[in-house]
Amino acid sequence: MSRGLLIVDVQNDFTEGGALAVTGGDAVARGVSRFLAERAGEYAAVIASRDWHDGANDNGGHFAEGEPDFVDTWPVHCVAGTEGADYDPLFDASAVTHHVKKGQGEPAYSAFEGTTEAGSTLSALLTDLGVVELDVVGIATDHCVRASVLDAIRDERAVRVFTDLVAGVAPDSSDAALAEIRAAGGALSASGTV
Repeated sequence: MSRGLLIVDVQNDFTEGGALAVTGGDAVARGVSRFLAERAGEYAAVIASRDWHDGANDNGGHFAEGEPDFVDTWPVHCVAGTEGADYDPLFDASAVTHHVKKGQGEPAYSAFEGTTEAGSTLSALLTDLGVVELDVVGIATDHCVRASVLDAIRDERAVRVFTDLVAGVAPDSSDAALAEIRAAGGALSASGTV
């Protein structure tokens, strides 16, 4: 029985100064880097996901043609190969063992909708590695972290979210997402208490 760490979307466009900046994004990047420096060796796999959208189309309506509604449509962000899609420079990704890209031409929130560089789904990768327990950190609590955690639970993984290593768009929606995760069977804890 192995444990993995999933780092969700710690990218320039989701941290301070980005196209869809989340307050506290840089702090998450720094915190995840500190955590990895101390604890990466405890994981069978360290997986990082990234939005990796097409630049030549609206990605299945994900990019707003006019004013975004910030529910189903968004400003252009995390276009493949651009600085906005890169990991935040405060996030030291040297311990990452697998990279997952999602949203390639379509809306995607969950890391489970993406694929690795070898073309594997996240679910298949975790199964191949024997990972049944998954710790989750990243951005944004109320969107891609929420979707990834709920998919991991549906995928029959035991999931724990480190609440000090996530940042959300808004306090109310982030609190609601964490409550939904807890209700679905996910655990919530601070990274320093485990």
